[in-house]
Amino acid sequence: MMAIHPTAIVADGAQIGDGVEIGPYSVVGGNVVLGDGVVLHSHVVIDGWTTIGAETHVFPFASVGHVPQDKKFSGEKTELIIGENNTIREGVTINPGTEHGGGVTRIGNGGLFMAGVHVAHDCIVGDNVIFANNATLGGHCVVGDFAFMSGLTAAHQFVRIGKHAIIGGMSGVEKDVIPYGSVLGNRAVLKGLNIVGLKRRGFSRDEIHSLRRAYRLLFAEEGTLKERVADVAEEYGDNESVMDIVDFIRADTKRKLVTPRPDGNGMNSAFDD
Repeated sequence: MMAIHPTAIVADGAQIGDGVEIGPYSVVGGNVVLGDGVVLHSHVVIDGWTTIGAETHVFPFASVGHVPQDKKFSGEKTELIIGENNTIREGVTINPGTEHGGGVTRIGNGGLFMAGVHVAHDCIVGDNVIFANNATLGGHCVVGDFAFMSGLTAAHQFVRIGKHAIIGGMSGVEKDVIPYGSVLGNRAVLKGLNIVGLKRRGFSRDEIHSLRRAYRLLFAEEGTLKERVADVAEEYGDNESVMDIVDFIRADTKRKLVTPRPDGNGMNSAFDD
């Protein structure tokens, strides 16, 4: 059974799953797919070739799937695919992909997108992320599982944010953030590891200690980063978490890496206890 308020507008062609609720004054476009149990609270607008997975809740004044904010976009068919069990709060904007960027913006499962969040075109966002109020992604960003973007943060286009990383409040992220990393600042600096997040997600003491040791080796003063990455890969080749960082650093990217400050002040973190 569907529950569609009489003031809502659902265009012909929209695919509406079982148990969907569409609240007052909401608008759903003709190419939209809403999975089972999706709830659109009042004044929600969903348009474009947008798919929203089961049990996702979208709150008032969110705009999901409208034309991307990219001057090169010329009306081509592109997609926005949002997974299951997400919470999309008031005033959130999420744009579809563009032809030159791969054609798809993709959001995983179980995310929380607080009021005022913006996810731009062609971004790929993993599972169980938290974006606090007014966090913003530029186009083509990639965000790993369990990443946490604090309030009023912004990531430059093409930035990668590794899984389990945390971005401190009001930070501007111009470069890639390693998995498990903690960054902070107007132009973000690597401050250590997201130890609190790792503990909350059940990482063992031994796993955390290995990550600490690998982190210190990777960002020591001796040798080049390439040499240090090779040393860490050799020593921790059978450690999945450490190799997540190694593989992230070795991957092709358009951005440099967020690193600690040269004076060493980036080696400790308010998030690293």
